[in-house]
Amino acid sequence: MSPTRWALLVAALIASCLLAIAVGTISIPLSTVADVLRGGGEGTAAMVVRTLRVPRALLAVLVGAGLGMSGAALQGSMRNPLAEPYLLGVSGGAAVGAVIATLLGAAAAIVPLAAFGGAIAAVTAAFVVARVAGSRGDARILLMAGVVVGAFANAAIMVLLAHAQENTVRNALWWMMGSVSDATSTQLLVLLGYVVVAGVLLLILGRRIDILALGEEAAAGLGLDVDRAMRDVFLVSSLLAAATVAAAGLIGFVGLVVPHIVRAMGARQHRTLIAGSALVGATLVVLSDLLSRTLRPPAELPLGAVTALVGVPFFLAKLRRLQ
Repeated sequence: MSPTRWALLVAALIASCLLAIAVGTISIPLSTVADVLRGGGEGTAAMVVRTLRVPRALLAVLVGAGLGMSGAALQGSMRNPLAEPYLLGVSGGAAVGAVIATLLGAAAAIVPLAAFGGAIAAVTAAFVVARVAGSRGDARILLMAGVVVGAFANAAIMVLLAHAQENTVRNALWWMMGSVSDATSTQLLVLLGYVVVAGVLLLILGRRIDILALGEEAAAGLGLDVDRAMRDVFLVSSLLAAATVAAAGLIGFVGLVVPHIVRAMGARQHRTLIAGSALVGATLVVLSDLLSRTLRPPAELPLGAVTALVGVPFFLAKLRRLQ
């Protein structure tokens, strides 16, 4: 992509964050927002900006960046324009792991690891189901396998919560619908670590994803260890998805939509695509969160529902083109 388009992506992200901080049930002038961001400001408006909206916007940025990069890597390595963590059952498996860790009282830094274990189990199950069906490489079969695994994961969560306390069930269900409203400094630091480490690893793996996108036979012919490369990409992508699920619940279709937007802007190599998807994904989740809390004030809509309103029609359009 050209430097101008990179500048536009960065500007769009900054503008969306400022808009998300300024707009809400209480409208805050941009001058006040600027004062608070510079370390000044007093009163209720400054407190709202400092303790509520800035952490919320930062969490949305990290979640969107993680989902965008994960989706771009999965689509490239699988040569499947419909691949993304939510549809492949990765997010559902991660949710199971996170719920188990939460019910056991695990520390905040351990929850993403438990979610990661659930995500890996979900990926493995999806590929096993597809292989049993005799079509592991078929995009539609693998997507169907992912849907089955996701449905099983939802059922498992319901079983886990069947005898939990009422407040625990209510909080878990709201969390499963996706939300960045409870952002804390600890949560932000933990997720930042996962996103930075996994993002750097995906950028390093970008050249291998370029080769995988040529097809398994072509990649093997170029000397690439296809199985190892696929495994590495899946592991890192699952780590990213698991970390976002642990932090903000199930937020679907971001990893599906974002890579296509970046490709339309001229990205071809996967290092560029992954980096661009981080920026566009962050912007999309920030704006979706803004809509979730302003469409029906003072009530909030689930963030996952807002992203699904955008992603489902996009998914159906792409699925139609595969036929």
